[in-house]
Amino acid sequence: MLQRIVLVERIRRAIRTNPVTALYGPRRCGKTAAARQIAGETRAEYFDLEDPVSQRRLVEPMTALGPLRGLVVIDEVQRQPDLLPVLRVLADRKPLRARFLVLGSASPDLLRQGSESLAGRIAFVEMGGFDLSEAGDGALRRLWWRGGFPRSFLARNDTDSRAWLANFIRTFLERDVREYGVEVPAAVLRRLWNMLAHYHGQIWNASEISRSLGEAHTTVKRHLDLLTGALMVRQLQPWHENLGKRQVKSPKIYLRDTGLLHTLLGVTSFRALEGHPKIGASWEGFVVEEIVRAAGERDCYFWATQAGAELDLLVMAGGHRYGVEVKYADAPGMTKSMHTALADLRLKRLIVVYPGDKSYPLSDKVVVVPVARMWAELPLGRRQPR
Repeated sequence: MLQRIVLVERIRRAIRTNPVTALYGPRRCGKTAAARQIAGETRAEYFDLEDPVSQRRLVEPMTALGPLRGLVVIDEVQRQPDLLPVLRVLADRKPLRARFLVLGSASPDLLRQGSESLAGRIAFVEMGGFDLSEAGDGALRRLWWRGGFPRSFLARNDTDSRAWLANFIRTFLERDVREYGVEVPAAVLRRLWNMLAHYHGQIWNASEISRSLGEAHTTVKRHLDLLTGALMVRQLQPWHENLGKRQVKSPKIYLRDTGLLHTLLGVTSFRALEGHPKIGASWEGFVVEEIVRAAGERDCYFWATQAGAELDLLVMAGGHRYGVEVKYADAPGMTKSMHTALADLRLKRLIVVYPGDKSYPLSDKVVVVPVARMWAELPLGRRQPR
């Protein structure tokens, strides 16, 4: 297993400064491994609510948790939501006797209940699969092709990786969705997920997708929000301001894990991906996800006008605006959209990210860079590549 140094330090920092820390993310992204590492360092009490013994111990949660000291870890907390009000009582004790690290799949209900029950007492730490700072820049191609889920990325070969991803999709649709308290037929959600794979990197068009699925657009949007809340899909929000131009106001859709994207698209090998019509969109989504995870969703947008000008990513950092264009090309050049974005959005700098290995300028404010060097151009405090 790769060391997740930055993530683990974020969790430690949240535990030090908050009575309750919620580590949430999709299943199989490595939450339990990270929590057990921290628990081992502190000799924490550990409850796993998929374990019948832990379930029995927490039948009377106040009796079980009240006397404990130090760090207490509760895994799969979404299986027992009535624990959250108990944690509020324990978090308010003076002096504070214990701190709690709760782990849960990315259920919208868990996030809502946690925010309501533990307001002012809880910190949320989002976790996904491996990113490039963890995998290492030398593993860029494998991370892009297989995605960041540990069991997929670390599989012995591509065949095992694809088999794991296919099983993950099946399990998510047939079991995990029901745990979110939503009754959606697996076949319906599978059709939407497949369709979103083909829309990856495009602007959301509810009417077009609802017609294709034969569902009301409100129903389709509800299903989209479910996949977004489960951290399977990212809805990148549009940036718009008073520019005297008609600007796009619908989100852009990406599947957050490119391994899942390639599986849903039916791409059987990296060689097949190189000849696939969605390779450019796949590369764009991979780079966008790396940057959004580093910068934070609240500071990242895309921008587009009805006249056709667009910018893949607008990042707010250090009080300035940075533009990012992602190009799957050997030698990207300057485009009309870049000139428009520089002027209209008052960008401090525009970075063009491509799969090559050399950096070169296009103008005094525009530079073309490989993925490994984009962090030198974006002041996001990202750990240096390995």
